[in-house]
Amino acid sequence: MPEQGASASRLEQAAAVPETEPPARTARRTGLLVTFLLGGLTATPPLAMDMYLPSLPEVTGSLHAPAATVQLTLTACLLGMALGQLVVGPMSDRWGRRRPLLAGLAVYVVATALCAFAPTVEFLVAFRLLQGLAGAAGIVIARAVVRDLHDGVAMARFFSTLMLIGGVAPIVAPLIGGQILRVTDWRGVFVVLTAVGALLAGLVWARLPETLPPAERQAGGVGEALHSMRRLLADLPFTGFMLAGGFAFAALFAYISASPFVIQEIYGASPQTFSLLFGLNSVGLVIVGQVNGKVLVGRVSLEKVLGVGLLVVIAAAATLLLMSTGVFGEPGLVPVAAALFVLMSAMGVTLPNAQSLALMRTKHSAGSASALLGTSSFLIGAIASPLVGIAGEDTAVPMAVVQLAAGLVALTCFMGMCRPWNRRASAEGAES
Repeated sequence: MPEQGASASRLEQAAAVPETEPPARTARRTGLLVTFLLGGLTATPPLAMDMYLPSLPEVTGSLHAPAATVQLTLTACLLGMALGQLVVGPMSDRWGRRRPLLAGLAVYVVATALCAFAPTVEFLVAFRLLQGLAGAAGIVIARAVVRDLHDGVAMARFFSTLMLIGGVAPIVAPLIGGQILRVTDWRGVFVVLTAVGALLAGLVWARLPETLPPAERQAGGVGEALHSMRRLLADLPFTGFMLAGGFAFAALFAYISASPFVIQEIYGASPQTFSLLFGLNSVGLVIVGQVNGKVLVGRVSLEKVLGVGLLVVIAAAATLLLMSTGVFGEPGLVPVAAALFVLMSAMGVTLPNAQSLALMRTKHSAGSASALLGTSSFLIGAIASPLVGIAGEDTAVPMAVVQLAAGLVALTCFMGMCRPWNRRASAEGAES
């Protein structure tokens, strides 16, 4: 396909491969390596959060803090990732992708190490905020690199591939976290995260090429970056896709923040059982994401798939709310886990398609567009996090209410702002 050929050509140029190696063979190998590195960067958020999840109840006792305060460690990390993307995205449009990425990864490693030695929950919240600020570089720049190399259907398929690679992290991370807790405490989880971050930083430094040529970089400063963001936000469908993806992410993060307490405290599951259920839900997300990329993309419009995904999220959240309020009696762990599995699996089509549809509307300023997408998602998720604990630890109602409300708002933004029934209107780019 011409689109794929152009992407491969740009990747060969970016990699600056020695002339002694066969061009076609080198392009394939470099492309595979870049794919896995981008997947590793995409996996940074679930690694930073999900490996830590099984230890949340333990942290409350270790630091003598209430559950709502401990949940702020998740909120702080999310808030940091949101604000960090807003800064790093425009920086990568001006100075290229590599330098901001490497600087961010270096600070991320230091901040993660500090988390392991936090003496109080207040210090832990502060270090998690710094960890999020620095970790944002990997998230926003990975999306920008994808936009540098791909467009249209190829970009949607690549995002689904990244979901497969990044999806391994939430499957493995809680399992590793649960096993780490068998031999050490929650501080050991951050020691492992520090080592993983250092390894990823070394691989990026050694093997990830620059994908934004100097001729395509923006020469302006903060004013130019703000102008690009205002132009993007003025485009109604772009903002609609951004908000739809952001509120879908809020439903996902309500699950991430509340599920350790719902599964372990309300239903009495062990940290290892919680880790297994969390991994199973992540498997559902990955499988649906691959069906999206391999089967649906190119055959069914992305708008239609996104709409169906949002409807499934709403249906699953409504079912959880009914079960949590006792309409079905005492459902037990299995029905609740099944509803959460359906909700999580639907994220496999909602999140990548919302991002792809938004990025398709911008030909330039991919870093700024990626920053807006990431910032909105993480800010909305950060707001959702404390809401799920507002009624205490003995009920799942707040989690279900937040998920249902987020799904309904996401669908409203999608239908009202993106005009999915008018594909021509939603396909016109935000930039000329």
